[in-house]
Amino acid sequence: MPLSLDQAIALEKKANELRHLIVDTTVWAGSGHLGGSLSMIDAAVLLYYHFMKIDRTNTDWPERDRFILSKGHAGIGYAALLSDLGFLPKEDLKQFNLTGSYLGIHLDGNKVPGVDASTGSLGHGLSIALGMALAGSQQQKTYRTYCILGDGECNEGSVWEAAMAISQFQANRLLTLVDRNFAMIDGPTEDVMGLEPFADKWRAFGLYTEEVDGHDFFAMAEAIERAHDREQPSCLILNTIKGAGVDFASGDYRWHYGAIDESLANEAHHSLDVYHQQRLSAMKGA
Repeated sequence: MPLSLDQAIALEKKANELRHLIVDTTVWAGSGHLGGSLSMIDAAVLLYYHFMKIDRTNTDWPERDRFILSKGHAGIGYAALLSDLGFLPKEDLKQFNLTGSYLGIHLDGNKVPGVDASTGSLGHGLSIALGMALAGSQQQKTYRTYCILGDGECNEGSVWEAAMAISQFQANRLLTLVDRNFAMIDGPTEDVMGLEPFADKWRAFGLYTEEVDGHDFFAMAEAIERAHDREQPSCLILNTIKGAGVDFASGDYRWHYGAIDESLANEAHHSLDVYHQQRLSAMKGA
């Protein structure tokens, strides 16, 4: 079913809360992967709060949908989301990536409730997601598996090995989503290692592929529904903005990772408030 306006507004309000929490957590941690967390958070919110079948009281529920954040460095955003779901206390975010904390910069699936797999060594998440999807098929489970990749991560050959296997084994209940923010730690993706024609590459590997605005809940929801309806492995390329919503970080690869003091945090929070109102206005005017 199409996303209603009320549902989209609720998702935007939740995403806004988490964008602010990402900034706060970056301050508490001393630094963090701000840019890529802000670019992927809309997609993660849409999956967890609209599409995914989960049990907030039982993180190991066998019938739950699986989620793999292959770009595990965006853990500062993922931890904020998991805390909002109640999988970990929000107060614990104040110890994110500090010495002795169970919340490392790449979230550990053996320590953090709700994390289906440890990631952070780039290029591994899609293979893990494929394994989960194939296990579900073998066990005649109905759960879906979702995997968010980074576009810079797609420089890794293991990503394409996984794509080849996804097609070969027809993992139809696995949805691959690529956070295409056009930036990586060393610069713009097309300068470091060009990915284009990116969508055509996924299609050549046998995946039904769409490009969609990764900050538009309506567009993403419709694309996910289309992917679910197809008897074919699918990939959605989510065109996003690195550091989305924070003026001084938006579109700037140098904010792949960085530190924020209280002054910059105040600037970021103000920018996010403006961004949120702009997004709400655009939704209501659509």
